[in-house]
This record gives sequence, structure tokens and C-alpha cells, in this order.
Amino acid sequence: MKHITRTVWVLSWVSLFTDTASEMLYPVMPLYLKTIGFSVFLIGILEGVAEAATGLSKGYFGQRSDLSGKRTPFVQLGYALSAISKPMMAVFVYPLWLFFARTLDRLGKGIRTGARDAILSDEATPATKGKIFGLHRSMDTLGAVLGPLLALLYLYFYPEDYRTLFFAAFIPGMLAVLVSLLLKTKSVSKKTPTTSFFSFLQYWKIAPSAYRKVVIGLLAFALFNSSDVFLLLKAKEAGLSDTMVIGVYIFYNLIYALFAFPLGILADKIGLKRMYVFGLAVFSIVYFGMSWAQGVVPILLLFLLYGVYSAATEGISKAWITNITESRDTATAIGTYAGFQSICMLLASSLAGFIWYRFGASTTFLVTGIITTLVMIYFLVVVTTTPQNK
Repeated sequence: MKHITRTVWVLSWVSLFTDTASEMLYPVMPLYLKTIGFSVFLIGILEGVAEAATGLSKGYFGQRSDLSGKRTPFVQLGYALSAISKPMMAVFVYPLWLFFARTLDRLGKGIRTGARDAILSDEATPATKGKIFGLHRSMDTLGAVLGPLLALLYLYFYPEDYRTLFFAAFIPGMLAVLVSLLLKTKSVSKKTPTTSFFSFLQYWKIAPSAYRKVVIGLLAFALFNSSDVFLLLKAKEAGLSDTMVIGVYIFYNLIYALFAFPLGILADKIGLKRMYVFGLAVFSIVYFGMSWAQGVVPILLLFLLYGVYSAATEGISKAWITNITESRDTATAIGTYAGFQSICMLLASSLAGFIWYRFGASTTFLVTGIITTLVMIYFLVVVTTTPQNK
């Protein structure tokens, strides 16, 4: 397709294989951990540590990529660590080793994210950012459809054989690593290196004003955008069976994968900001709807809209950031945002869990819907735009 380079296709296929591997394990991870003695509390700590490792490392390694002038080694190492972690989760059954393996997986994501998105940005022009990032998100999310389907198919024939599934997930993970070896990217200009792990936070002080305004809005939204687990819990509460809940999750990812690319192309035409605000509007409809939805049909419709929201915002937000920052700082800019976003999402899930526990599910979704509406107003009133980002 026009404007899509070989490098973009390579990164897209790498993400597809990696997400297939990860999503093969996502639905069964809690079940597997319980079979080897993990309590719900310990599972929560494990995921919290893993996500913290992801969030903090995104900013640091994004900056390291910019400072070293290299992109490809960070991408290849990141995907390799994620692939290796899959069989490690099956081999190691002691809590400390499992913490190490799970953290290694998330650390791999932190290492590669900033450098990978910087490569995607370099392969696009300001007028094609939505298209390029949209294609990548589409391929990545297609893996989130294939992974759970493969897991369900395997467990149908081999019920509760979770450990073998972890070894099986190593196959698409290694395919991702092999495909990543096809990457050939140019080095960018080097800078004087810094050594502090948190030195990437200094970027906030020197970042363009437009970057700070956009990221403040993105983070305000992230602070109330809780885990998808709460949507799945609502689906279960609304009367769906366990199998149907997994099916709804697959359906959501399928919609996301189908819409990400065409909405990315449309965003290049109407403006990244307008597309992102549209996505927030759809999100608020979903959450207001979830506050009262009961039965299969309303839940399916809301998850369809949720897939459209994700397609209209996930890749678009990164494309938007790359259009308002210098190319030499792209990995740092995205890594800094992604790091803060991870922390906000952790807080969001904790906050949502507290509101759900004290006031009920309906209140949780209503509060999020109201906050999202306020964030939309912020973007429309406060954030000014360029011709490409209008």
C-alpha cells in the first residue's frame, strides 16, 4: 500500500506475533497461577510489579535510544526478552522466579516501545502518521484476536493443561524475534549520554508547550481509564457466561483490529485531534451505557463501540505526540508519556475498584464517563492544533 514501507510492515508483523504469544496466556494467567499456589493478593502484587517495571522502563530506554542514536537494538532486545519469558513462566513455579519471569516480559515491552514508535514515526510524514500508526495497531490487535482463539482451541482439547500452553506461546514469540532481525534502520544523531534512571523526567521541562498540553489531557484521561477487566466483570454481572465473556473480549479486539487502520487514514484527513476527541466521545457513550446495560445484545453493542474507541485513540495518541515533538526526541517523548500513562492506569484501576466496592458498578462507570466528557472539553478549548493535528 502507498506510503507504507518495508520497515513498517516488519514492525507490524513483529507486533502481531508478539501479541499472539502474550494474548494466548492472558486469559489463563490467573487460572495457572492459582493452580501453582498463588493467592489473588499475590497475583495482584505480581501484576503491579510487572506494570511498574513497564512504566518506568519505557521512559528510561526511550531516552537511551535517543541518546545512543540507535533504534533497532532496543526493539530486538525488547521482543527477545518477552519471548524468552513465556517458557520461563512454565519452568519456574516458585513465586520469586515467577516474579522475575513476568517482570522480564514487561521489561521487554518497556525497552522496545519508545524505539519502535520512533521508527514508525521516522517512516511516516506528518500527513501519514495516523495511517502508519493505525496499521501497526491493527496488526498488533489482530494478535490479540488470534491469541485467545488459539488458547481456547488448545484448552478445548487439553483442559487445564496450562503449562504446555506457555511453551506453545514461545513459538509465535520466537517468530517475532526472527522477523525483527529483518529490521534495517538508520542511526539518528547522538547526544551526550546521561546515566540516571529517572533522567528522562527532565524532558518534561524542555518539551514543547504543545507536548505538555496534550500529554496533560492524555494523562487526565488515563487516570480514570481503568483496566478492561472491569468491563469484563460488568459483562459477567450483566448475565454473560464465562465463555461468552471471553468471546466478547475477542470480539472487542476484532473490532479494534478492523477499524484501527481505516480510522488512522481518516485521522490524517480530518486531523489527529478531531479523531482522538471522537474516540473519547465514543468511550463516554460506552461507559454511560455500561452503567445500566443488562443482557447480551446491549453488552455486545457497547463492546463494539469500545473497539471503535480503541481504534480511534491508541495509535492516534502516539502519532499526535510524534507530530508535536522533534524527531531526535521522539523515543524520549513517547517513553515519558507511556511511563506516566502506565502509572496513571495503575491508579485508575485502584480508584475504579474502590468506587465499585463502596458505591457499586454503575457509579464507577458514570464517574468515568463524566470525567471523560470534561477531558474532551479540555482538548477542544485548551489544546491548540497544527494543520496536521487539527
